[in-house]
Amino acid sequence: MASRAGIIVTGTEVLTGRVTDRNGPWLAERLRELGVDVAHIAVVGDRTEDIAGALRFFRDEGLDLVVTSGGLGPTADDLTADVVGHFQERPLVFDEALCRRITAIVAPLLARWPNVDPQAMASATRKQAMVPDGAIVLEPVGTAPGLVVPPPTGTAPTVVVLPGPPRELQPMWEVATGTQAFRAALGATVEYRQTMLRLFGIPESEIAETLRVAEGGSGALEGLEITTCLRRGEVEVVTRYQPAYQAAYERFEATVRERHADTLFSDDGRSVDEQVADALLAAGQTIATAESCTGGLLSGRLTERAGSSAYALGGLVVYSDAAKVSLAGVDPALIARVGAVSPEVADALADGAREALDADVGVGITGIAGPGGGTQVKPVGTVCFSVSTRERVRVTRTMLLPGSRFDVRDRSTTVALHMVRRVLLGGGHPEGL
Repeated sequence: MASRAGIIVTGTEVLTGRVTDRNGPWLAERLRELGVDVAHIAVVGDRTEDIAGALRFFRDEGLDLVVTSGGLGPTADDLTADVVGHFQERPLVFDEALCRRITAIVAPLLARWPNVDPQAMASATRKQAMVPDGAIVLEPVGTAPGLVVPPPTGTAPTVVVLPGPPRELQPMWEVATGTQAFRAALGATVEYRQTMLRLFGIPESEIAETLRVAEGGSGALEGLEITTCLRRGEVEVVTRYQPAYQAAYERFEATVRERHADTLFSDDGRSVDEQVADALLAAGQTIATAESCTGGLLSGRLTERAGSSAYALGGLVVYSDAAKVSLAGVDPALIARVGAVSPEVADALADGAREALDADVGVGITGIAGPGGGTQVKPVGTVCFSVSTRERVRVTRTMLLPGSRFDVRDRSTTVALHMVRRVLLGGGHPEGL
């Protein structure tokens, strides 16, 4: 049986939604790679009893390992080291050598900010140098050390205590996994394989039916942990399984291929963003955008990949009619005749972006994302798309997208990328969500 782990993300700012948790999913994936089964992720505020309650729950669940993130700073609400020490029956002790190392790290701050109170800085440093007795100290990446805190009797899980900022947590994780205490806590590990199929143009209900067909009432999916998620207008089907169930997974994948040949666009987990980037790079082509309702979001997605300057030349943000005319070269008479939100103007934006930036592929988006401004003929969520190429290939679509302003804008970028993919690679249908 695989070792089981839990993750505790601390921070009232995360609990209340002011900060999005990036550490929990990242740690879960790293644990999966190690063959550890992640049973729970808890998000708790900066309160002693809440942190302790999560630790007790994980202990009572029989988990072998708990990983925490956050709560290691110098302020009064940074409580994790103290709470974990109490939980593991290891009182805090002052680590003088660690204090000197942290002092050296923060010394440049005193030189940079002469008005900083040296006594306050010294007190903060001393607080961060208080560690549970017997804990393994992980050297700071910022100013906060991490910890690996073994249980005193073997009846509680080993707790790995990491800082909250991902830039500090991620390199420290690599150090933590190399400690003897961490390896001892894992015990048995199991290889887990994980695959992702991506589909576009169908609702989740279609995948639910496919799962029923694949199961066939005969337990054909035994050993497969299958989850589906609708995100950015795409359906993601993630399957986790042990190697012994490889044949079962292959049968399941074959069923998906057979039933959804026209909407399955990725069988290796690659996103449409990656596929478009790879296709442009392989063909030595470039792309430019002119966006109204999406305000540059598509251009942003095209440039998220390293080396994007080789294919993404840039984007025009053209909310107003005047911007459409002056930046993208749209004929003002065309806007007056058919309206700014129209397939004709989307075509003109695609051509204008391509010509203005001398690109091989141009994308135009114009729509009504909301919350107001719609009409009976063109309600909120109406978006017009166009993709055009130097070779005069063109794909144009008008869609009514559901959801809030954020949803409409976000899904619009997905639709546009699938249209570009269709032009570059063929296949796939951008008509549906």
